[in-house]
Amino acid sequence: MTEPRSAYHTCEGREIHVTGWGDPAAPAVIAWHGLARTGRDMDPIATVLARRFHVICPDTIGRGFSQWSPDPAAEYCLAFYEKLAVSLLDQLGVAECAWLGTSMGGAIGLKAAAGALRGRILRLVLNDIGPELAAPAVARIRAYAGNPPAFATMTELESFFRTVYAPYGWLPDVQWRQLTETSARRLPDGRWTPHYDPAMVQQFEHHPQDYDQWPAWDSLSLPVLCLRGETSDLLLPDVAEAMRTRGPRAVVATIPGCGHAPALNTEAQIGLVERFLAGD
Repeated sequence: MTEPRSAYHTCEGREIHVTGWGDPAAPAVIAWHGLARTGRDMDPIATVLARRFHVICPDTIGRGFSQWSPDPAAEYCLAFYEKLAVSLLDQLGVAECAWLGTSMGGAIGLKAAAGALRGRILRLVLNDIGPELAAPAVARIRAYAGNPPAFATMTELESFFRTVYAPYGWLPDVQWRQLTETSARRLPDGRWTPHYDPAMVQQFEHHPQDYDQWPAWDSLSLPVLCLRGETSDLLLPDVAEAMRTRGPRAVVATIPGCGHAPALNTEAQIGLVERFLAGD
């Protein structure tokens, strides 16, 4: 079995943690996690993709083992995340790549594919994200992400994650435990809380138009696969349908039994992504 590799890189003056999978000489896939998550969410799909790709899973600044920003208002935004991505790829010597992004991670990929990494991102997979977000879903996410709770035990934290991330769909018990343990940090008083900087939600206050990306979308011409959770409240059906007919004219696949966002952990979901990345 392929084992993950942990590494740290200084990008734009900030230390960024990366989990790498597979042969570094293989074609690269950047796998970027969602808003309040970490790169370890990509473990299930990275384990499979690593058989033929070099899978690079960053922790966004302020998440996981990456440095927290000393300037949250300026740096917790898609423009700075894009700069981090460019710096990371340059340091790793990655000239071209495919991009797989869940939620925020997909929004970074969309922005970069239309901007600083145009021509370097060859294929784009958007996991339940598009160029327009539903406002009620954003409010829901801000409500729990901006004020993370703390618990006396890891078991209580896992119960919380099982509740707020129920829309991910089916996860076996071992994956719920892994999700919890790879995204937990201990507070000074000994309690457990999600492993991110709560200030990262300042993105929505200081950069309220960050996720409005129709101009970027319409400028793309690369192959795009969009996975939409069947009951997603973030990527609405009319937006997904517009993505089929505008810009790069994405292939849109509806993932049954999921909302926002599919966990990329089942054979069917992983198979869809793997075949697309391979150009099959």
